[in-house]
Amino acid sequence: MNNTKFNNAKQAVSITVMLTLIVAGYEVLRACQNYLPGMNLLDIASFANADLNTYCLVLILANIILLPKALLLYKENGISLTKEIAAKETLGKDIALGIVLAVISAVVGLLSLLVSKGRTELAFGGWSSLSAGEIILMVISLGFVSGICKEIYFRGFAKRFCGDVFGETAALLLFNVLFGMLDWFNMGHSFLVGLLWIWGYKKSGKLIVPMIAHGGMNLISVLFYILTA
Repeated sequence: MNNTKFNNAKQAVSITVMLTLIVAGYEVLRACQNYLPGMNLLDIASFANADLNTYCLVLILANIILLPKALLLYKENGISLTKEIAAKETLGKDIALGIVLAVISAVVGLLSLLVSKGRTELAFGGWSSLSAGEIILMVISLGFVSGICKEIYFRGFAKRFCGDVFGETAALLLFNVLFGMLDWFNMGHSFLVGLLWIWGYKKSGKLIVPMIAHGGMNLISVLFYILTA
């Protein structure tokens, strides 16, 4: 196996695993800190992002801190990240596909509401009201930072740097498992929508599709919560 390809894959996996460990580690810590006797797994998971401001800041900082390494990996291999994200020739079609997948992903997200019915009265009930600052922080962290940066790590890295080592489909699925582990508290929702985004990415060949689908779904979720809280 080409040593350069192997080293690139190793770096891509290391960066993505580090992101997963940082964010998931924080979520597990917060969940465990709020444990009470009698809680089930759904109850415990509900506290993973109970401290909204800190959770959003952890997401932003973890993604941004690791981004220079990601950009350097592309640069060292002579790969234009801009071209990986979008192409003028297919931009309109790719944006439309991303929007469609965002809506479908948001609908899939409604299934998590059914899962949440398994929680007891000990679970975190959610934020009763959100300040303007909290809403802005959620939009930045979930809609833009997560939507853009996570797709570079979990989809872009998988295809571009690990596809030749593990096989493209296997690499995308492996990284999607990490993606699901990072958002473990939503009980598999991230893994399911990640499969949709993999399909969109493979169909278009451009990261803008999963970026729009990911960020768009999160923004729809924020709007849904504001309207129903």
